[in-house]
Amino acid sequence: MSDVWHRVNALDESAFTKQFGSLYEHSPWIAQKAWEQRPFRDEAELLTAFQSAVRDAPLDKQMALIRAHPELARRVGVDASLTETSRQEQASAGLNRLSLAEHARFTALNDAYGTRFSMPFIICVRLSEKDRILAEMERRIRNTPDEERRTALAEIDKIAALRCKDVLKEMEENA
Repeated sequence: MSDVWHRVNALDESAFTKQFGSLYEHSPWIAQKAWEQRPFRDEAELLTAFQSAVRDAPLDKQMALIRAHPELARRVGVDASLTETSRQEQASAGLNRLSLAEHARFTALNDAYGTRFSMPFIICVRLSEKDRILAEMERRIRNTPDEERRTALAEIDKIAALRCKDVLKEMEENA
């Protein structure tokens, strides 16, 4: 077990939540629940603990997690609740540099999606470009609400996994 895993496993609940609580947008309860699964041998076990916390949560808590995510494109530079991490992730997909036509298309799709599902459209923007995001919005709006909830949670797991890699890398560099 590498030094980073000794340090991760040695964190008390408060320190663990501080270190990993931002992996899931405005939802530190996931880190608190995952902490209970220590010790972790590796990143895969850590991610499994986070994912289990989400999957085992009641539906209302899952929906609150989904709804804690920002709407894509519309809030960049406008919404003070947009975390710096979300701002950077959206910028990485070019969502902070939309033409007026692209912005109008995102707004229309966000509105239609929100009306249909009562939640924001979620996709791991770090793994996507704006054209793919728009295509996915158009495709996924035809899903059932349950399919879309499951898809949103899977995308949230992708987001959290990338953020976790960043946190672990920072912990290793700051050793």
